Amino acid sequence: MSTTYEGLTFERIGHASKRLETEDGRIIYIDPWSEVLEDEPGDGDIIFVTHDDFDHYDPEAIEAVAGDAVTVAVFEAVDTSDLSYDVVDLPHEGETTVEGIDVQSVPAYNDPEGEHVDDDGSPFHAEGEVIGLLLNLEETTIFCPSDTDFLDHHESITADVFVPPIGGHFTMDRHEAADFARSVEPDLVLPEHYDTFEPIETDAEAFAAELEDDGIRVELF
Repeated sequence: MSTTYEGLTFERIGHASKRLETEDGRIIYIDPWSEVLEDEPGDGDIIFVTHDDFDHYDPEAIEAVAGDAVTVAVFEAVDTSDLSYDVVDLPHEGETTVEGIDVQSVPAYNDPEGEHVDDDGSPFHAEGEVIGLLLNLEETTIFCPSDTDFLDHHESITADVFVPPIGGHFTMDRHEAADFARSVEPDLVLPEHYDTFEPIETDAEAFAAELEDDGIRVELF
């Protein structure tokens, strides 16, 4: 299923894998994962990767979606030695331009004092292991925070389109994601990273209804 905003088409391939298409036909993938790909489209102009979890950094999926002249941009902490492409490094925090797209890297992690920790009390995603992406694409700002909690430094971010994880356990849950969305003040919210595995099953319709009561458009794309 896909949805549109200001000439941009957003498709959630599955889990946290996303495909964006601009009005002029440029194709962007974020965190493609083989498990949710139905074929090998080979049409990607730009591929972004936010961290090295198996469901976000998948060299086989990158190969499957990459077009002939693809640009691959990956968080600099990820070991990309198994890729057959030159890679643009994305910093832990800061700005980069990738094929004319202004990209702001935003630190993403689980609060070590919060609920999203393993049996040893360590956060599933420690600080320095993940980045979110704030993209400025054809005068539309798109914020994909990736696998994270809603953190203090997020409160300064605004965007037109917000793509939060809502499944809980490894990331923020739907209630925290709703608070995050209110802070971002987007025109459109596209939730992801839910219902793929049992620990991240959630009520996406309830998430949508909660925000729509506040006048925020949500599409379960």
